[in-house]
Amino acid sequence: KQWYQRRVRADLPEKSYARARHVVTEIDRARKAKDYLKAGKMSMFGELMNSSHRSLADDYQVTCAELDEVVSVAWKSEGVLGSRMTGGGFGGCAITLVKTTAVKELLQQLSKLCPYSTSFSTTAGAGAKAWHLK
Repeated sequence: KQWYQRRVRADLPEKSYARARHVVTEIDRARKAKDYLKAGKMSMFGELMNSSHRSLADDYQVTCAELDEVVSVAWKSEGVLGSRMTGGGFGGCAITLVKTTAVKELLQQLSKLCPYSTSFSTTAGAGAKAWHLK
């Protein structure tokens, strides 16, 4: 560890340090995610999603048991590359990167094991674009 990491660790209460760690590591994951997506490395991108969820649950403490269960079911499902919470936290929803051939099975598992949840499949659109309004 660098001297400043040790200093920050010593100066911050445990909860504050964990939350700061989440922010710093999430920035690093976002940078790596961009590179992995550009390179088409979807498995590596999925691993970043997984580590992001673990950090949100453990360090930032904004997930809940039901959402963790949904993500856990996804992680155990064949064809899933990554899954994490998204949205405002303390409930919210999960987003899962799953191979097209495994979507139907995952939706069935979620329906059976997490009956309180609503699950659906979607695909990525063309991305953000500018609208020139008059």
